[in-house]
Amino acid sequence: MTVLEVTSLRFGYLGEPLFNDVSFSLALGDRVAMVAPNGAGKSTLLRLIAGELEPEEGFVLRRKEARLAYYRQSHELSGNGTVLDAFLSGFQEIVVLREQLANAEHAAATGSSEALDELGRLQDAYHVAQGDALERRVAELGSRLGFATSDLDRAVSTLSGGERGRLLLGVSLASDAELLLLDEPTNHLDLETITWLEGYLRGLRAAVLLVSHDRAFLDATTDKTLELGARSFRVYPVKYSDYVVAREGDLERERTVVLRQQEMIAKTEDFIRRNIAGQNTKQAQGRRKMLEKLERAENPEDIWSSAERVAFRFSPALRSGDIVIDAKGLTASRGGRTLFENVNILVSRGDRIAVVGPNGAGKTTLLKLLAGRGMPDDRGSVKRGTNLQEGYFDQHLGELDPSLTPVDEVRRIRGDFTVDGARQYLARFRFWGDDPLRRVAGFSGGERSRLALAKLLLEPRNLLYLDEPTNHLDIPAAEILEEALAGFEGTVLFVSHDRRFLENVSTRVLRVQNGICELFSTNFADFAEQEQLRLEAETEAARGRTASKEPAAGKATFEENKASRRELERKKRRVVDLEKEIARSEATVDAMRARLREHSPDDWEKLAELAAQEQSLQRKIDSMLMEWAKLSEEVDA
Repeated sequence: MTVLEVTSLRFGYLGEPLFNDVSFSLALGDRVAMVAPNGAGKSTLLRLIAGELEPEEGFVLRRKEARLAYYRQSHELSGNGTVLDAFLSGFQEIVVLREQLANAEHAAATGSSEALDELGRLQDAYHVAQGDALERRVAELGSRLGFATSDLDRAVSTLSGGERGRLLLGVSLASDAELLLLDEPTNHLDLETITWLEGYLRGLRAAVLLVSHDRAFLDATTDKTLELGARSFRVYPVKYSDYVVAREGDLERERTVVLRQQEMIAKTEDFIRRNIAGQNTKQAQGRRKMLEKLERAENPEDIWSSAERVAFRFSPALRSGDIVIDAKGLTASRGGRTLFENVNILVSRGDRIAVVGPNGAGKTTLLKLLAGRGMPDDRGSVKRGTNLQEGYFDQHLGELDPSLTPVDEVRRIRGDFTVDGARQYLARFRFWGDDPLRRVAGFSGGERSRLALAKLLLEPRNLLYLDEPTNHLDIPAAEILEEALAGFEGTVLFVSHDRRFLENVSTRVLRVQNGICELFSTNFADFAEQEQLRLEAETEAARGRTASKEPAAGKATFEENKASRRELERKKRRVVDLEKEIARSEATVDAMRARLREHSPDDWEKLAELAAQEQSLQRKIDSMLMEWAKLSEEVDA
């Protein structure tokens, strides 16, 4: 079933087209990637689809009753209410009922029969609307995104930027939308959560259109790729890595067509020049008319060509000592929680160590301690090797001054640069035209990242600390940085959740998890494979512990049938027991409600206690009803 039709869409700013003639459709179950360099208009196109902007030409048609959910990079989220309120914000009926139920519970404390009847009616309405089931599903979704049950009652205003990003993603996923727009959904997720999100999106019934610079995520999630250009729009029914190969073939064929046409035009014009005044004049005139009517083929638009012109090159640096860092007894706590303690790490020249682990485990904190940027209360010693020339990339880009221009930022480090010299240097990082003279405050995340890296490479370095260096880089820039780091003769310690970047750069892996820091002498690809094998072995061992040794084939079949019959009989008994327990509990609830009506309204504490007991028992009944329905269906089958 088609939920979205985009036809001949055109949009631009100040008369300059951003993109033109964009047409595609999405049906339920489609999982589609939209790719292009930073600044090409991907987020703008999502806003047009969401109805936040009006196109200059063309139109966007969404199926009238299709629910839309849109996850934005900007994390626009109201500071009002709790985390649970935000998760439920897409279900207005449930939100209204929850508010009414809270008011009714307060009113029922008076003990009036009208208030108690209203409480019962609203409870029934909430159950019918499946409010309890929705709350349970939201709690599970929240836990996957790093929110504990206790976090659901936190005020949204207390959340950090990363927590707001994860919450907004959860709000989008919880909405049961039929059309889901996701703009860089992995930016604030750790590796484990990204893997979970991949599986979650693959199982959705909705149509999903996502923008991401995470190549592994695109490959694992999508099966169709849209390429957005200023004058071209290409559709490939394949995942990202296959698209990269297919587009190169397309561009080569299109360039060949243009070249052959140009050769034909040149030969024809030569014939016209030689024969326009001779005995073949009519033929020459005919060919001139043919050329005038000929539709000239344009060279194909290669949207990645300019993006690939970033030049991440490291200046020659001194050779450091063989031992770069010798850290012992590192211990750090944040917010009253110990992140890690008594950590010993030895870093050798040439190591490229990937620091991995779940969000909140202390990866950035450990990187800062190793770089000498820890807090006064942190403990441990860090001995540094000889001839070190260190550089630090901060994921929050806090070392950039929003009030300055890129030229100013460059000349703060290299005072010997003239303005023209600074502009020439910045052109290596795709800052062209007036970009070097714009204030950093108006820059996008990608532009700020490129500027921070440009500053980092202004001076020779042989030891780099990189905290999420690819977070805002587009795919070509990330690939160029990978190549530069893979050929870097110094030492690198870096935090990243980009699996391709981890695989292509790392030589060792440092895992920070549950207060333990463990250093592995393998690159990330081998580390991930070993971890997968370990998990599979543990799962198989757990199965083996719960199963008896495998008997002969005939006996195995008999035992399996016998076990199935026993399981079926158990389910039948449980169904009967549940029916009896539900009947007894419902009778108890009726009696409790009667006591509530008869109880003196003056005893507020007793009324509140009785009301809480009644609600607890009703929740238990709801749970038993769900189990009864599930088991009854299995028995009938």
